[in-house]
This record gives sequence, C-alpha cells and structure tokens, in this order.
Amino acid sequence: MNAVTNTTAAKRRVLPGFGLTMGCSVLYLSLVVLLPLSALLFNSTGLSWAKFWDVATDARVLASYRVSLSTAAAAAFVDAILGLLLAWVLVRYEFPGKRIFDALIDLPFALPTAVAGVSLTALYAPNGWIGSWLEPLGLKVAFTPLGITLALMFIGIPFVVRTVQPVLEDLDRDAEEASATLGAGRLRTFRKVILPELIPPLLTGFALALARGIGEFGSVVFISGNMPMRTEIAPLLIMSKLEQYDYAGATAVALLLLLISFLLLLVINTLQRWARKTSR
Repeated sequence: MNAVTNTTAAKRRVLPGFGLTMGCSVLYLSLVVLLPLSALLFNSTGLSWAKFWDVATDARVLASYRVSLSTAAAAAFVDAILGLLLAWVLVRYEFPGKRIFDALIDLPFALPTAVAGVSLTALYAPNGWIGSWLEPLGLKVAFTPLGITLALMFIGIPFVVRTVQPVLEDLDRDAEEASATLGAGRLRTFRKVILPELIPPLLTGFALALARGIGEFGSVVFISGNMPMRTEIAPLLIMSKLEQYDYAGATAVALLLLLISFLLLLVINTLQRWARKTSR
C-alpha cells in the first residue's frame, strides 16, 4: 500500500524532489544575486570606515540620495493610485480598443529606457510640444525633480497595474452584491469589501515601482539635467565616480543605496504581510 502511494505521489510531481530543486534554486540565487553583492562588498573593503563615512555623508552624495528617494517615492505613490484606476477600468468595463489599451500598459517594459527619457525630454523641455505651453504659465517640468518623477511614473506604472489586475479579476462579486443588498452604497462597498483585498497587491506594486525608480538611470538621465545638488540622481553619481576611476567611492555610494533600498523593501513587505493578515 505504501509503495503504491509513493509511486502515485512520484507520478504527480511535476518537478524533481526537494533536494534537487532546492540545490538549483540556491545555485541560481548565488550566481545571479549573491555573487554580485559579494563583489560589491569586496570592493568596498578598500575603504576604511572613516573614508567610507566621508564618502557616504558627502553633501553631493546625500543630495543625490534625497533626489532619488523622494522622486521614486512620489512616483510610486502616484502610480499606486493611477494603477488602481487603470486596472479597475481594464477589469470592470468593456470598450472598443480594450486589448490595445491593455497592451500599451506593458510598453514601458519593452521600450528602452533611454528612448523614454529622450521622448519625455522632447515633450517637456521649454521648447517641447508640451513644455512650450507650460513655460508661460511658470511650470517647468524638464530638468527639475518634477520631470524625474514623471519619468519614474512612466516606467513604474506597469508594476502596479499587473499586480492589481489579476486580484480584481478573481474577486468574488457575491460579496459586493450582498453589500449592496444590505443597503451599502458604492463608496462604502468599495471601502469595506473591495479595498481590503486590494491593499496587499497595491503594496506589492508600490514596492516594485519604488525599487525600480530608485535604481532607474536611462529614462532619468536626459530629463533630469544632471545638476549636482539639485537634479543629480544617485545612479548617475555612481556612474560619474566610475568614469573618474574612483571605484571605491562608487562602490560605497552603491552599497549605501543598496542598504537603503533593502530597508525600504523590508518595511513595505512587513506592511504587506500585516495587510494580508488583517484582510482575512
């Protein structure tokens, strides 16, 4: 009987046993993630703690961190709101050209980021199609933190839409109908029935958009203007140090940026687990 059970269980396995799959997973993780991070830590050992602290607390470095983190957070927050609206429209409504509209959401994934940066700069520069209309109103987008935020919104919106959309598709409509039967309005039904189920995927999409925005380079380097202390992002500062053969300094900046990103993602993942538990 046990032999038959073991044979049946073996036939049902799609992948090999735990030992082999775990070994392959650890090997892949080591080659793709752990080894590059180890190299980053190894290169930073050429700096003493005093030198590392001087590089990490330099005014230009701190300003680049402030620009990268603030614009990435603002873009991810706006993307969370707009992404929810886009996912809602794609799931709950039928309209002509819906498939084309749905495919356009993934365009930032396929489009080279440098092309996106050049296109946005051409649109929002003072002599661009949109910038020429905004300039007389005193609104400057290109070469400002607002332009950086706009570029990060463009590359981050698919993360939110694609994490929220499948959850919306799988939501049970019976709970909404029961809420409406009991006299709840649309807004109350959304707040009490739908939104608690969407908070975990929204946090996931926010975290993905934030992580992408912190490390983004191609779409930002053109529209930012790269002005030190004003619109210079941390990835560009790392590139500048590499071009100056300051490998230890570039590694120190990258290591601190990695640490900040990891802590932010850890906090967001903790909030995501808490939201998932409270929604059950």
